[in-house]
Amino acid sequence: MVYPEASRWGAPDAALAPLYDDVYRADGVLSTVNVVEALQEFWQVKAARGSGAAGGGGALVIYESVPAAHPPYVCYVTLPGGACFGSFQNCPTKAEARRSAAKIALMNSVFNEHESRRITEHFIEKAVAEARASFAGDAAAHHQDPSAGIAAFRFMLEANKGRTMLEFQELMTVFQLLHWNGSLRAMRERQCSRQEVVAHYSARALDDAMREQMAREWAAREREAASTAGGVLRGELARAERELRAARLAARELRFPKEKRDILLQAARLAPPQQQQ
Repeated sequence: MVYPEASRWGAPDAALAPLYDDVYRADGVLSTVNVVEALQEFWQVKAARGSGAAGGGGALVIYESVPAAHPPYVCYVTLPGGACFGSFQNCPTKAEARRSAAKIALMNSVFNEHESRRITEHFIEKAVAEARASFAGDAAAHHQDPSAGIAAFRFMLEANKGRTMLEFQELMTVFQLLHWNGSLRAMRERQCSRQEVVAHYSARALDDAMREQMAREWAAREREAASTAGGVLRGELARAERELRAARLAARELRFPKEKRDILLQAARLAPPQQQQ
């Protein structure tokens, strides 16, 4: 993804703050737009042209405000195709948190239209190298071999050449979660081929049923670990919270850490961590 730096954004005029945000155009001229409306219109136009990632009744931009009794407030926005962005500032109002999330989502939506954001051979090589590097530390911490996940990631990218990364995001998040959850390793042990796995999960949405299944698996691990004076949820959840906050404040795409956090919270409700029992 291409992520704009927070310093590139101008602060909105106080009189316009309730409705508008100031953004810099490519020519450096300050332009005032309603980023929430602009983001919705962008995806509506894509859907009308038949190039949107969402099908059916699609092209809906979905906002999720994090419940909070006092500031700072946080908001997430999920785009058609599954990419998710969050407010990248400590926002004093819920409306400002919504604008902050819409702002970074709009910029990434626009950047995503560039030809360089399409999945090509060059893009695949770069993405696989980055994935291998990012998985290395996590795999060492969990004593996992990332080769199966990396191979599935490459195969999945090659099967989606020509699409953009925002259009591909939900499918990629599914496989990131399968790797994190240990499901890819289990399927490999059952001798499922990569083609079979990709074909199966490409047809499945990241829905409540999939989240619940993973949450139940983590809850079972927590119960098993608790019986040996262990526990896994507390540490895993704390790590997911840190990853999510860091990604949000850095204005990065954050669907994967957000889904991890949500799944682990659901698992904690099913089997509270040992320290809290």
